[in-house]
Order: sequence, then C-alpha cells, then structure tokens
Amino acid sequence: MLLRWKPGLPLLLLLGQLGPLCRGALAAPGLAEDTVELDFFTKRPVHLVSPAFLSFTIDANLVTDPRFLTFLGSPKLRTLARGLSPAYLRFGGTKTDFLIFDPKKEPTFEERSFWQSQVNQDICKSGSIPSDVEKRLRLEWPFQEQLLLREQYQKKFKNSTYSKPNSFLKKSGIYIDGFQLGEDFIELHKLLRKSTFKNAKLYGPDIGQPRGKTVKMLRSFLKAGGEVIDSVTWHHYYLNGRTATKEDFLNPDVLDTFILSAQKIFQVVEETRPGKKVWLGETSSAYGGGAPLLSNTFAAGFMWLDKLGLSARMGIEVVMRQVFFGAGNYHLVDENFNPLPDYWLSLLFKKLVGTNVLMASVKGPDRNKLRVYLHCTNINHPRYKEGDLTLYALNLHNVTMSLQLPYHLFDKQVDKYLVKPSGPDGLLSKSVQLNGQILKMVDDQTLPALMEKPLRPGSSLGLPAFSYGFFVIRNAKVAACI
Repeated sequence: MLLRWKPGLPLLLLLGQLGPLCRGALAAPGLAEDTVELDFFTKRPVHLVSPAFLSFTIDANLVTDPRFLTFLGSPKLRTLARGLSPAYLRFGGTKTDFLIFDPKKEPTFEERSFWQSQVNQDICKSGSIPSDVEKRLRLEWPFQEQLLLREQYQKKFKNSTYSKPNSFLKKSGIYIDGFQLGEDFIELHKLLRKSTFKNAKLYGPDIGQPRGKTVKMLRSFLKAGGEVIDSVTWHHYYLNGRTATKEDFLNPDVLDTFILSAQKIFQVVEETRPGKKVWLGETSSAYGGGAPLLSNTFAAGFMWLDKLGLSARMGIEVVMRQVFFGAGNYHLVDENFNPLPDYWLSLLFKKLVGTNVLMASVKGPDRNKLRVYLHCTNINHPRYKEGDLTLYALNLHNVTMSLQLPYHLFDKQVDKYLVKPSGPDGLLSKSVQLNGQILKMVDDQTLPALMEKPLRPGSSLGLPAFSYGFFVIRNAKVAACI
C-alpha cells in the first residue's frame, strides 16, 4: 500500500526517519565532522510517481515570434527533447488566455515554409510511426481539424478555462470565481465526451501559489468541478526573479518553503476530493521569467533537484518544468539550442531515477544543508537491474561531505555521477561537468554518454561543497524494487 501525506502530520514525518534505524556498528569515536551516516527506509515504497514524472512546458508566448515553428522544427532541439522522454509537454502560460485563432488569417512566410517542408518530408513515410497509428491519423485528422476550426469559428466554446485563473482579474479585468471555473470544466468535459476527443484527459485548475484567495478558489473549484478532472494542477516558484540573489538559491530555508505550499495543496484536495492526484503543472526557480544570470546557471540546480526530490516524497505524481525552450531565463535549452545545466541534471534524473519512491535521511543535526532522496533505480538503464537503488543528494555546506551508506549496504558497489560547474564562473556557470568530463552534445543528432565512476565497495560517497550528484547502489536486492 502506498503512503500519502495527510494533513496534520508533523513535518518530521516527511524529512526525518520513517522506519527503524538500520542495524550496524556505531560510528567510531573522533569521526570527522564532514562524515555523515545515512538511514534508508526501503521496506515498501512511500509513493509511486509517473514514468513521465519529470515533464516540461513550452510557454505560449513563443508563438508570438513568427519563427516559432522553425524553432520547434530544429533537429538539435528535437534531439534534446527526445532525451527527456517519456514526458508530458504542456503548452500554456498567461499568453494562452489571450491567443485568438483566426481561420481566415494568412499564414506567415515562416509558417508556410515550415508546413511545406513537412509536406515534402512526409513524416508518415519515414517509418517512425506504427502503421496502425498512421492509418488512424490519416482517417481521423481531417475530421478533427474541420471540427476544431468550425467550433472555434462559430464561438461554440462559450465556457473557457484559463492559465492561473486566480490572476485573470489582474491580467484582463474579468473576474471568474472557483465555482464558475468548476462549472466551465464540467461543460468542457461534456463537449469532449461528444467529440472525437472523448478519451482526452482533463487537468486543472492551474492555480498559482496557494495563498489567501487562491486557496479559496481552489476549494470552490474542486467542490464544483473536481469530479471531472484527472489531476489537480498548481504552480510554484520560490522567488521573484527581479529580486532573487545567489544566496537565495543556496538557502535551505528557501528550499523548505516548497513543503508548506505543497502541504496546503494536499490539505485542500483531501478535504474536497480525497485521493485525487496532484500535479505540479508549472514550476521553476523564480517567477517573472526567472532570475537573470541565476535561473540558467549551475546554481539553479539545487532548487530543481530538491523540488524533484520533495515532490516525489510528498506524492506529487508529475512535475512540469517551466520551460524547455524559449522563455525568460529559466529555460533548459537556450536561444542557440545549447543545453543548460538544468537540462543535463534533468537528463541524469531521467536515466537513473525510477518511479518507486523510498526514504533516505541524514543522521544527526543540521540536516537541511545536506539533502538526500532515494528511489528504486530506473531499470530501463542498460547497466542496472531490478533491486538497485538510486540515491541523489545536494550539498549546501561549504565543505565536502562524505556519505556513509547503512551497514547492510556498505559492501555494495556504487556508481557515482557527480555534477559540478565547469569554467571560471563557478556556481554561475552555464556549463557543467560529470565526473570531471564537460557535458556537451556530440552533434545535433547525438547526446553524450553519461559515464559513471565506479567506487570501491565500502567507500564513502564524497560530495564536494556546493555540488549535487547521483549514486546508484548496485545489487542492493531491495525487495520493494523488484
């Protein structure tokens, strides 16, 4: 049975030890201060996240650039996106509330050129689409296209849904309360059931930070229309991008603010629609497009990795990173299609971290600067198998921390994937190294191999100051992972 956070439970239940201490020898006297012991709870998973747990977004503001189709058609960008599969792609943002599709408008030169290139290429004949899917697409798409155009042109969709409905009054001068939004979702659900999209999933309401009126809106929305949605979606950012500092990005107290926000969301959901899944529908380090010279650097990885760990531990099924490409300073891929530090961190997470969420904690005081998370290993990785464990950790101390595994795992072989900044900019670098090797694409069609560093059995797991990394414990034979 999977465990889920319940309102009223103490915070220590989430961050502390959830099981009995592992048996083993006590630490020797005079142990160095930078050496810490870890405690694992692996009897059963505390949660199960989606295979697409780490997903991403594209901001709708991108379509205001006439070159956006050319951007999205980039072979290099598609290679980078393919590396993060499986994933959901959310196309949204504030701009979607104001986008109007005009079927009579002539396409731009860039749009016409792109679609012509696709016709000439004939993707369906490339062999990349299964024949049954291709047949269905060819049969259904013309009808679906005509239906969408007709219903949009006739303004048939009288009830609309919005990105961040709690801020729509500020953006447009129109107020929509949670009850009305819930009724709108019910109408949308009915329309979908009568169309060729009858099996489509519905997610919402995409509210912002759970404070004051926003919480009230979520509660009334869920009471009115929560039955028709598949998952509850909300947004989270730690900081204001215009005022955030490097110290904020490295502050464990700032990282912990996410816990309180997530707890509030779960509390409202459990009170109104118990058992409904929760997704983080949009998230990054700082709102307002991110923090310049911070959100696109190595320093942002502490927030990103910690949010992934906390989200999985608390039971959030999917986390959608704002953005994959094209908006602000918090993108994973820059305007020249070069992957940034958080892209490489996301790629490592995808390759190494499985869907079964376990528990890890640090013994002793001052635990919030050394943050550890534990999952079963992703068995789709060719090097690993069922029963292996993936530990990921971030060190906000200004000294190297040596992590000691629980006694029963002390003699296991461990593969280390240590991520550090590359170049003279240090924590503000836009380049990273994995186990000492700079990560970069081989060519536009090829991602680099993510090479492990095998450690001797019994070795401590060294994590330098202000770094993060993954440790795969091989042949752990954990029953919860089999």
